[in-house]
Amino acid sequence: MKHAFRLLSPAGTRARLSVLIFHRVLPVPDPLFPGEIDAARFDTVCTWMRRWFNVLPLDAAVRHLGAGTLPERAMAITFDDGYADNHDVALPILRKHELPATFFIATGFLDGGRMWNDTVIESIRRTPLERIDLRGVRGMDLGVHELGSATARRVAIERVIGGVKYMEPERRQEVVDTIARRTETTLPDDLMMTSEQVRRMRTAGMQIGAHTVSHPILARLDRQAAETEIETSKRTLEGLLGERVGLFAYPNGKPARDYDEQAVGLARELGFDAACSTEWGAARRDSDLFQLPRFTPWDRARTKFAARLGANLWTSRG
Repeated sequence: MKHAFRLLSPAGTRARLSVLIFHRVLPVPDPLFPGEIDAARFDTVCTWMRRWFNVLPLDAAVRHLGAGTLPERAMAITFDDGYADNHDVALPILRKHELPATFFIATGFLDGGRMWNDTVIESIRRTPLERIDLRGVRGMDLGVHELGSATARRVAIERVIGGVKYMEPERRQEVVDTIARRTETTLPDDLMMTSEQVRRMRTAGMQIGAHTVSHPILARLDRQAAETEIETSKRTLEGLLGERVGLFAYPNGKPARDYDEQAVGLARELGFDAACSTEWGAARRDSDLFQLPRFTPWDRARTKFAARLGANLWTSRG
């Protein structure tokens, strides 16, 4: 494997940087979302990454990429959003394998907050109801959903999230709050990290990056609102950590659909060193450092995982 990746990702000016993206690492598999990565699976992936790649802190990788001095088989590991299991589950595994990672934090959800999509997920997961009627939710028709099985609940969650994802943030929150009330359940307030956990992550040698305040679709915001979201998250984290924060990740992260040139310009103007998208690919020396691609294979078999990583590098060749 190392030889193949060396050919696909040589050192120096022809180097390519693979950036992996994760969100959650669950303690045990989730029957509702069996594809979500859990501790055992993440431990296996970290074993492969340690063996196959030179894993660098993202800021160092960016500097080397720009200078044309990346080592062969260069990789960085990132996490988005700021889930508590990043601290409780992922961090010990990363430390076990002596791997650095960067955690992009949506600051508005620290200390007991909850992302809008998790309100939908946990409402439908936890409701004692076998059927929910979401017609007429704030003037929307989100359908009637039978919830008699894990599969049915997952389908309902995916349909509801798809129906509200690109709404204006305040209206979207009103809608998901109404959904939560209709499901007649109590929601968790410990899904995201606390401020102290973020500090511990940094003390443990991990990097912290900004990810806006409320995780909006930046392409849907005017310039002032987008600037406030990005800058406030940066300043909040800098105050929390007592140091400069130089890395940013666009929420959702698909170019043109989720963020636009305005957001890229703001990331530059606000003093970041680099920013990450979720566009597949690997970065080259001529890549835009403010639109770094990220990609993680979803295969469970070692050979298929490696093959998909290799294909991602191959399609990114210059």
